[in-house]
Amino acid sequence: MVEINKTITLKLIFLISIVALALAFFIEHVLGHQPCNLCILERIPYLLALTIVVLNYKFIDLEKYFILLLILIFLAATILSLYHLSIEQGFIEESLVCDLKNGSNLLSKEDILRQLQEKNVSCKDVTFKIFGLSLTSYNVIISLLIVYLTVKTYLSYEKNR
Repeated sequence: MVEINKTITLKLIFLISIVALALAFFIEHVLGHQPCNLCILERIPYLLALTIVVLNYKFIDLEKYFILLLILIFLAATILSLYHLSIEQGFIEESLVCDLKNGSNLLSKEDILRQLQEKNVSCKDVTFKIFGLSLTSYNVIISLLIVYLTVKTYLSYEKNR
């Protein structure tokens, strides 16, 4: 069986997080595809992963706990992505998370006009696909891959010390 090296795993997670966030911002700001609220929330685990990997190099004695934290973060990311995918596929109805912008109290007619002009993206609408799959589908796959790698790394941690 292939040994999972903790240093390579952490560097891979760092690289995947950078690429995922760069692609998300490129698709949003350069290609002009607006993300829904769940898409924005799905970026948070990657930001947390970047922070944890950087902190790991500062506090190397806590490495095992950082790896465990990465497992928990990407398990939550997988659940969030599966939830979003279920909405996209029509298995689940949209929740309040998808409608946060519309749920705010509007105080003036200028606020109402500005909100009417804004383009609100529904969580069930897939505005961008790569090879026929939504970005949420890729997020499920990537999150599961990271969970697998980090669990293997955590379980073989003492051997790799």
